[in-house]
Amino acid sequence: APRSSGTVRIPGSVSHSASVHRAQLQARHLPSKAQVRRMIAASARRHGVPVSLALALAYQESGFQQRVVSPVDAIGAMQVLPSTGRSLGRLHGRTFDLLKASDNVEAGVLLLRDLLEATGSVDKALAGYYQGLGSVSRVGMLPQTKQYIRNIQLLRHRFS
Repeated sequence: APRSSGTVRIPGSVSHSASVHRAQLQARHLPSKAQVRRMIAASARRHGVPVSLALALAYQESGFQQRVVSPVDAIGAMQVLPSTGRSLGRLHGRTFDLLKASDNVEAGVLLLRDLLEATGSVDKALAGYYQGLGSVSRVGMLPQTKQYIRNIQLLRHRFS
C-alpha cells in the first residue's frame, strides 16, 4: 500500500526499494563525513562546478552522510534517485552504483554540472536538482524549492 509523506503518496514499490537500500547501506563500511566532503570538493574541481555550491548542496541534502536514504529512495550523500542515476549513466557512458560513495558523489556533481550548463543559472540548476526541471517548467518553483535554494545560497558562505 502507498505510504504517505506529507501530502505526497509514495508507491509501495518505492518504499520497499528505499528500505532495501537503507539495509544495504547499514551493512557497509562507509567513508566518514570528512572523507565524503573531500570527495565532493575533488569531484566539483574535476567537473568545473563551484566547490562551495557542491558542498552546500550535499550538506543540505545529507549532511555529507552516505547512509541517508529518503522516503522516495533518493540515495546517499548527494541524494540521487535511482532513475536519475540511470539517466546520468546513459548520458555519461558509464554506470553509477549510488550506494558507493564515490559513484554517488560523482553522479550528484555531474547532475549539478549538467543542470548549471542547461539552465545557465545557479538558482534554476538548484531548482532542477530539487524539484526536477520538467516540474519547474510545468508548474514553476514550488515554495519548498524556493526555500531549498535560499538554504543552499546561505550555506555556500560556510563552505567558501
